[in-house]
Amino acid sequence: MVGDYSNKPMATISSAGIGSGIDVNAIVTQLMAIEQRPLTRLQSSAAFIDAKISAFGQIKSALSALSDVATRLANKASWSPKTVTSSNSTAVAASVSNGAQLGPTSFSVEVQQLAKPQSIASASIATGTATGTGTLTLRFGSWEAGAFTPDGGSSPLAIAIGAADATVAGVAEKINAAKAGVTATVISDANGERLLLRSKSTGKESGFRLQATDDDGNNTDDTGLSRLAFDPEAGAFGMGGVAQAATTQYGQDAKATINGIAVSSSSNKLSTTVPGLTLTLAQVTTAAVDLQVAVDEGAITKLANEFVTSFNAANQLLNQATSYDAANKQAALLQGDSTAVSLQNALRRLLGTRSEGGPLASLSEIGIGTARDAGGNIALDSGKLSAALRNPADLETLFTFDTGNAATSGFGRKLQGLLATLSGNGGALDSKTTSLDAQMKSNVKDQERMSLRLTSVEARLRKQYTSLDSQVSKLTALNTYITQQVAQWNKSTG
Repeated sequence: MVGDYSNKPMATISSAGIGSGIDVNAIVTQLMAIEQRPLTRLQSSAAFIDAKISAFGQIKSALSALSDVATRLANKASWSPKTVTSSNSTAVAASVSNGAQLGPTSFSVEVQQLAKPQSIASASIATGTATGTGTLTLRFGSWEAGAFTPDGGSSPLAIAIGAADATVAGVAEKINAAKAGVTATVISDANGERLLLRSKSTGKESGFRLQATDDDGNNTDDTGLSRLAFDPEAGAFGMGGVAQAATTQYGQDAKATINGIAVSSSSNKLSTTVPGLTLTLAQVTTAAVDLQVAVDEGAITKLANEFVTSFNAANQLLNQATSYDAANKQAALLQGDSTAVSLQNALRRLLGTRSEGGPLASLSEIGIGTARDAGGNIALDSGKLSAALRNPADLETLFTFDTGNAATSGFGRKLQGLLATLSGNGGALDSKTTSLDAQMKSNVKDQERMSLRLTSVEARLRKQYTSLDSQVSKLTALNTYITQQVAQWNKSTG
């Protein structure tokens, strides 16, 4: 620690006390031990302040965890979780996207058609054979009975095929490089190579037309670049030829009925058909698939348990920090600390407050009450909570009812407001830690000043006692000389 003078080695003078017999080092060390007592008290005080800062840091962390739970308690969505089950999830799967929009319900789904992308393939072209050069023009839209309707929101894309690109692989590379909403793949078989084209999205409107401007002068035959065109409206040639009909899949929408009502979608994922629910169609069905939506009681029970756990963690930490051991007459670090005691009392008082927003007015009515351990912890009665779950809307009101004033709102909002006051910026905890930090800084400065003073005092004492040692040494030498002379005189007169 800064200013810990007691850990500094004392300066020594090797000759001190040799002549006089005075142990200067021992004298200075004993005197400095007395002089150092104020510094020792400062160091003890610093350790105490540091321990308090650490304790309040732990309390703030526990309240932060409780605040996270409070945020979820105050959120309406937390009290409206739903589960959905499907009688045939292989054909129709379902997931909850917004439980607040979805009430408990059931319905049946039948799938007549799945959404598919357009997919086409060329005839085999002997490996190494040039495809021909020119321009391929891609346009998105929909096909109906051999007629193409362009998508008004897209523009034709021209893809130039030069001599360097005039292979099946080269054409595929140019199409993919254009990033035009289709993917091109080369497939090799016993007869050579085929070009496969597939739209990147599903649905009838994801269809495409691929026209050729062939450098050989004929745009609608099965030679040159036109053999890779797909334009049934212009004739049966290229990838739109009769031989390729078996490999052609036009883009199509998904078609289904929900309780007999027809619905369609360009995707097999229906996210807006039933508000709050996403349906995923995977198979055409031969029988109705039943879906059941219910309140997810497990999720609500889990949230209630998380609240109990987080509250008890904060309460136990405050208990330990403010306790008094009567048997050993030992007070805990924060015993009697007004901030810690006020925090604990505020949390405990909140448990007994009432909400006037709905049929449920207190936590005890849903099974959350004080435990029997006499430590201020709370416990959850699962039976009472299960009974309350029969009316989830009332539970939601108890926790989320908003009057615009945290003190009179639902319990989740009350807890959220209290914790913001206690541990938020400028709150009680923030003020306490700011005060302790200021005390620590002041203590460190006092230690630094005291250490400098002690260094000066030690230097002065050593100087004084070294001078005394020197004077006593001289007097001792003089005394020895006189004694010797007197002895000589006595011998002479004798």
